[in-house]
Amino acid sequence: MSKALPSQSLLITGILLISINLRTSIASVGPLIPFIREDLGLSNGLAGFLTTLPLLTFATFSLFAPAIGKKLGMGRAVFLGILILTIGVVLRVLGGIELLLFGTALTGIGIVIANVLLIPLIKVRLPQKLGLMTALLATMMSLFAAIAAGFSVPIAVDLNFGWRGSLSSWAIFMVIALFFWIPQLTRPKAGMSTSLAKAKNVWKSKLAWQITIFMGCQSVMYFTLTAWLPDMLIARGWSPVEAGAVSSIMQLISLVGSYFAPSILIRLKEQSGVILGVGIGYIIGFLGLFLESEIMTYLSLTVIGLGMGASLSIAYTLISLRTAEDQTTAKLSAMVQSSGYYLAALGPILFGVSLDLFGSWNILIWFLIFFSVLFTGFGMAAGRDLKI
Repeated sequence: MSKALPSQSLLITGILLISINLRTSIASVGPLIPFIREDLGLSNGLAGFLTTLPLLTFATFSLFAPAIGKKLGMGRAVFLGILILTIGVVLRVLGGIELLLFGTALTGIGIVIANVLLIPLIKVRLPQKLGLMTALLATMMSLFAAIAAGFSVPIAVDLNFGWRGSLSSWAIFMVIALFFWIPQLTRPKAGMSTSLAKAKNVWKSKLAWQITIFMGCQSVMYFTLTAWLPDMLIARGWSPVEAGAVSSIMQLISLVGSYFAPSILIRLKEQSGVILGVGIGYIIGFLGLFLESEIMTYLSLTVIGLGMGASLSIAYTLISLRTAEDQTTAKLSAMVQSSGYYLAALGPILFGVSLDLFGSWNILIWFLIFFSVLFTGFGMAAGRDLKI
């Protein structure tokens, strides 16, 4: 028992340190898009592609994450994911647009390997803390996404690091996470080492598709708004620093939703009612963005931020609640993050192209309202008390 406790403490510490790196490399880009676009001469469509590209790699490589976890063990596979992420973060600032895109793609590959496997790893190694660890996972992701969004411009401008120095500075936290994860490399393979073949075929499950589309809708809203909110506010007369700060505040507010949602959900037989409430909040919040006053912008983004935090935690929690076997959990996690992120990848680039064609920021708001409705419908179906 005395040996188990330090081991569990190290594992929890490692999970928290890994989780803080799963969104910083993406959230730090949105506020810096005006600087990157000016320096490299990018169109709005290509600038939006900087956020879309990691989502495409999320979607593609998440399909391989369970096999990587089976081959290496989930602990070693998570380490590999963060190592690839770190390399990508550094590479993308060392050259022009080609290296920027290549490094960005690597960041997506690294993130998704770790992201897919952390959920079943928690279920296998910390089953008694499933609700708490899922909440902490989503909360730390959202917290450091907020920090990255809020500090990227000050690091670039006030510290005179430029956009390249600002983007690469987040690699420091990745190196720290790798160091603290080293003890997990010596542990036996966790969870999926012998019985992955016994997992259910999630691709033929209607419930699995409902969870997947639900995840996709929340991802579309999160990544599209993260990428384009600062630019929209700048177009409305806000300074780049103010726009980045507002985006950061929205994501800080999301911590409330991301932390409390799992503990509420696991106590409920069905989660549909909670999802309905979050969906209505989204719609009200996005409608408020049509009013360009500063007060309404803050109020709307407060409601939206709460919804974003809650919806990410809900998606992760549903992956565990709707599956009976650990192997099915891993496969559902891969399916949800693959198909879901393919849907999410459409958001930033489609809006970027629409902005080039029509020049209207109202299209962004209608776009987000549309996905709020889909989020609510598929989420209510996924929230029923069923198992795959």
